[in-house]
Amino acid sequence: MGTNIRPEISERNPYWISKHRYYELKHFCLQYNGWASAYKALDGKAARPLLDSRASGGAGDPTEKCAERRVYYADRMAMVRQATLDATADFHEQLLLAVTEGLSYEHIRARTNIPCSKDEWYECYRRFFWLLSKARE
Repeated sequence: MGTNIRPEISERNPYWISKHRYYELKHFCLQYNGWASAYKALDGKAARPLLDSRASGGAGDPTEKCAERRVYYADRMAMVRQATLDATADFHEQLLLAVTEGLSYEHIRARTNIPCSKDEWYECYRRFFWLLSKARE
């Protein structure tokens, strides 16, 4: 069940981004749960190296590679979380759930007690993607 929002809005809207940029950012956000799983899996206690130094073309430190991957995932998750906080402080947790799982306002409203109208929700939703676009530039 996807969010029912038009991918293209008027260029006069203060939160306008192109249709293709919106889709790019939407798919970026849908990777959030995969990043969280990978981040948790890279706890540094793996029985065998997760990254084979022979396959990467040289000797390397598996601990360093693990740390680099953790930073990679942590940065992306933080970027999405920060954009939800900047878009709205009142219901940023619900917004994070919506953008990372592709849920609509109706679905979020059925699951949680969201303190806003549909118009306010989609205004914050658009603001979120506009802010994320700025952060990703």
